[in-house]
Formats: sequence, structure tokens, C-alpha cells
Amino acid sequence: DFGANELSRESGMSLYRLNHRLNRIKGKTTNQFIRELRLQKALEMLQDGALTISEIAYRTGFSSPSYFISCFHEYFGYPPGKLLKEGFGSREESKPVPEELEPEQTKSTRRTFIFATAAILILAFIIYLGITLFAGDVSNRNRTPETIPEKSVAILPFRNLSDNTSDQYLYDGLMEEIFNNLSKVKELRVISRTSVEQYRNSTKTIPVIGKELDVNYIVEGSGQKVGRSFRIRIQLIEVSTDRHIWGDSYQRVMKNTKRFFRIQSLVAQNIASELKSRLTPAEKQLIDKVPTLSNTAFESYLKANEYQKDYENTRSMSSYQAAANLYNAAIEKDSAFARAYTGLAFLHWKRYYYENYFKEGFLDSCLVLAGKALSYDDKLDEAYFIKGQFYRANGDSEEALKNYDKALEINPNYYAAYEWKSYIFLWVLDDYVKGLENNYKALNLVRGQDRPKILRYMGRIYIDAGFPEKARNCYDEALVLDGRIASWWGNTSWIEFSLGNFEEALKLKKQHERIDSASYLESANLLGYYCVFSDRNEEAYDQAREVVDKYQKAGALNLARSHRVGYAFWNVGKKREAEEYFRQQIRYGEEDIKLSRGQERSKAAQYDLACTFAFLGEKGKAYKYLDEFSKKNTFPLWWVTMIKHEQCFNNIRNEERFSNIVKTIESKHLAEHERVRKWLEEQGML
Repeated sequence: DFGANELSRESGMSLYRLNHRLNRIKGKTTNQFIRELRLQKALEMLQDGALTISEIAYRTGFSSPSYFISCFHEYFGYPPGKLLKEGFGSREESKPVPEELEPEQTKSTRRTFIFATAAILILAFIIYLGITLFAGDVSNRNRTPETIPEKSVAILPFRNLSDNTSDQYLYDGLMEEIFNNLSKVKELRVISRTSVEQYRNSTKTIPVIGKELDVNYIVEGSGQKVGRSFRIRIQLIEVSTDRHIWGDSYQRVMKNTKRFFRIQSLVAQNIASELKSRLTPAEKQLIDKVPTLSNTAFESYLKANEYQKDYENTRSMSSYQAAANLYNAAIEKDSAFARAYTGLAFLHWKRYYYENYFKEGFLDSCLVLAGKALSYDDKLDEAYFIKGQFYRANGDSEEALKNYDKALEINPNYYAAYEWKSYIFLWVLDDYVKGLENNYKALNLVRGQDRPKILRYMGRIYIDAGFPEKARNCYDEALVLDGRIASWWGNTSWIEFSLGNFEEALKLKKQHERIDSASYLESANLLGYYCVFSDRNEEAYDQAREVVDKYQKAGALNLARSHRVGYAFWNVGKKREAEEYFRQQIRYGEEDIKLSRGQERSKAAQYDLACTFAFLGEKGKAYKYLDEFSKKNTFPLWWVTMIKHEQCFNNIRNEERFSNIVKTIESKHLAEHERVRKWLEEQGML
């Protein structure tokens, strides 16, 4: 386990200074110096002949026999297996001297010479370090060693050097598999797959990309396919120096996928070794796993992934059907191909979520497919993730968290699992501290287009917990990253609304609408703003009609704002239509509670029903749902503000029972605010 960081610590030098000194003395980096000493020791062990190559590889600190063989061959000019067969040979000799031509005395003399030479070199180096430390660099003794570089990695999209661009999915698949393998290594921080997509055709330099992604190492690759043969070049680059610290080329005839996955396994192990991340047996087993032996099944799966991405972005039914057909084709070719089942599960989730929202078998197909995948591969992180999603959507938060944690045990870099854990802790379990902790873990793994989204979510957590300035900081950072000024207007308007500055909030929200009126959810939020005013009836009505139209076009259910549409229609005299929307809210709310869907778990369904019944004059039902609503452990700031000012509660606003409920809600918010404040102080974030 002794590596560059340990030598840096033992010598009392920073790693940078140690590298500089060694380079000046021997023309080598610290890693090269240590590797060569390991190889010399391995040579001695091979001479003794008592151990196998694998045993020697591990005893001399190499993470895998294949990497040891590669390094040995490069350094000595011949593989260690040849040495075992033919006897000892020095680095200067093109071939090892056959044992029968070398007398035992000569071998003994040569061995003594090597031992003596190695001892002299090491002793000279130690003496030099001592002189440097105590005579030439006394001040360094009192300096804290520099921080050891974090083992953070980003895998850039691989370049297709073939003329046939239709093969790109193969290189994307190779990149994704290497990403999946490195993500399994707990000692590494691996930036998310979507974070690097922005650099697919980028001309930026590695140091610039590394800085933007906040990583210390970059993996880049290129490949070319000729017939069934692949030529692939992969290299690991240190961001700070723009230096290639490891690289290798592979050429394989793809008779079956085992060769393809063997490349990915070797790459991941070599990179982990170069970064001094020793693989656990469990991690190595995960990396060495071959998900399918069928070329046809694997190619169908990779193509299906591309169509699924297109469906997610465009909602094109032709892309959906193509993805479904290809996943099923992969399963037909290899019925034990676990990832094909999870791919189909994710596709079903995106296609049927709203269509089956109120059905008893809501998302059952996703659970069945995830279970099928796990029956063939019980260490598949994405299968546990989709199970977590199923249980979350069906109201079983405990099972959801268990499955997210199982996914993270296998893949500690699975940022979406941290995101959804954060969601459960915040909106279901009312634990803002754990919500923040998990959101920060997700944020640490994401750069690129997904980072602003997580920052905005973080801002929402902060304003809900009553920290408007920290929320503004998150929104400002997100704006710098993606330039979405419309989102910035919308988010800052929500801060003003939560603080009770309604006129300012409405003004900011209208600016947001003028720039970006496409989002039906944002328009629906604007409609909610009008529910605290009594003199904007025509504006509210116009907004309500727009909301109805956008929900219909999106194919989504207006689960939380149908009563607000009804309120807007009622105030302009359209009472028949208003009653229809109030009934819709009652139907949605009661069904949500009955089936324990998302609105019920956050108690939004109870609040919306209380609003509806209070406006309709049914006080008994209004208080029934308000009592259930007030049992939540805590409440976001906006909800405290909303219940104090919402016009729908005017019929009961002055009643003591209602006032007591409001006080209870406010006191619970303040208690959680104080808990978050203490946590932030402990983290040095206040």
C-alpha cells in the first residue's frame, strides 16, 4: 500500500516538492520511482521461483496481475512468464539468458550485485532527502504538507475515428461501461455521465475542462471499427499538469462481448491502480462482471438507450416504440441480460407515470422488471434504484430508502439516488438536515447541465427552511452556470412570496412569464400567487385558462391546482365551470389519499382539500383535512405564509380553531429552522 502520498509524508515534503526533487535527481516522477522499486523486488521474487506471477503481483503492490505483467514487460523488455520459463535476464539484455547456460555462481553473483546496487541507490536517496530536509530546507519542517489530490475523475465522451458515424453508440456504450465500472470504486469521486456530455465536440483544453468539472483526472478515449475489429486508445490525464500518466491501446476482434467487457475491466483496474485506489474483492467482482455474452443483445440494448434518451427529450412515440422493441429484442437474444430489463423499466416509468397514476397497478411493471433483473444480477445498482422509485411513488418511504441505499452500496457515485433520498427526507419525513446532506452529496457528483437544477433545488430547500440569503446564493450560482435568467426571475419571486412580499413577488413572476411562458408548472405557480389577492380577478382568470391548456397539452394531471383554477373561474362569474374544477380537485385529492400517492405523503392533498371545502362553505370537512395537515412534523416557510393569506380560507380565517392551527404550523417551521441553523453552523456554512 505504500505509495507517493506515504513517501511524501515520511519524507516530510509536499508531494509537489517530492516530485520536483525526484525529477531533478533521477528524471522520474514519484510514482515511476516507486513502481521501478516494486518491479526490482518482483524480479527478485521471480528469481526465487517460489511464487506464482499473481502472488508476486499482489505482494509487490500491483492491483492486478494483468497490470503487473504490462508494467514488467515495459520496464524489462520481456514478460515475467518468460523469465519463469527461461531464467534470469537483466534489463539491458534483449533476451533472458537460458538457465542451462548460466552457472549457479554467476547467478548468485548477479543477484548480489543487484541487491547491492538497489541498496546503494535507496541509501543515497534517503541521505539526499535528509540533507535537503535538515540543511537546505529547514523551513519546510514547520510547513503542513499540501493536501493530497482528491481521486476525482471525469470520463469524456469517446471520439469515433471511423467514417461510419452510425457506430457512435458503440463508443458511447464503451465510455458508459468504463464510467459504470469506475463508479463502483468507493475511493473515487466520478462525475456523472450527463455532466460530461457538454464536452462531446469541445475544443477546450484538458486543464480548462478539468477545472470546470472540478476533477483532478480526466479519462479520454477514441476508437475505430473496421469490420468486426475494434481499435481503442484510452488515456488518463492529470489535470494540473496536462500530463498523460497512463494510457493503453487495445485491438480486438469482437467475436463476443466478453472481449469488449474485458477491455473495460482492464481500463478501470489500471486507472484505479494508477490513482492508488486499491480495489476490494467485491469491487473487482463487480468490474469483472460480463452482463451478456451476446453481441446482438448488447448492440440492441445500446441502441435502445439512445432511443430512450430521445423519447425523454421529445416525447416522440416512434422513439418510445423503437426503444421498447430493441429492449425486448435484447431480452429475446439473452433472457438473462439484467440491464435490458432495467432499461425497459425506466422506459415504462417515463411512458406510463401519469397515464396510470390513479390505477391500482400503478408502475407495477417497473417493479416486476426490476425484480426480474435482480433475479439474474443481484448486484445491479440501477435495479435497486428503480425499486426505490417504485416504493417512493407508492408511499412506502422506508422501502424506498432501503433500496436507494442498496444502490449506493454498489455504486457510491449514483447521484440520482442521493437526490431522491433528499426528496423523501424533505417532503415526506420532514427532515431538512438529512435532505440538505443528501442534496450536497448529489451536488458533489454533478457538473454541467444537471448542476444548476440541483442548485435550484438546494435554493428551494434553503428558502423553505427560512434562509433566504443562502437561497439567493444558490440561484445566483445556477444563473452563472447556465444563464437562464427566466428561472432566476421565477426563483427570486418565490423568495419574495415566501417572505410575504406579494406585490414584489408578482412583479418578478410576471417578468419570468414574459421570458419563459412554456412551462405549465411555472404558469400554475403564478396562478397560486393570485390566490392571495382580492382585486386581480381578470388576470387570475386569464392565467387559469392558460394553465388548463398547458396541462392538457403536456398530458399531465393538474393534481394540486385544480381548485385554484376553480377559484379564478368563480370570481369572474363562471360558477358552473368553477364547480367542475372544485369537484376535480376533490376527486384527485381523495383518490391520492386513498392510494397514498405523492400529494398525500407531503400532505399537499389534505391542504388542497381543506382549501376547497373551506371556500365551498363545508367547514367540517375543511377542518378535518386541516387537522390532518397540521400533523406534519414541520412546514416550509411558503406554506406558513400561504395559509395566513390564502383567500380560499376567508370563510374561517377569524375563527379560533383556524388561528390555533396556523400557530401550530408556524411554531413547527421555526423549530426546524433552528435545527437547520445549528447544523449549518457545525458545517461552517453560516
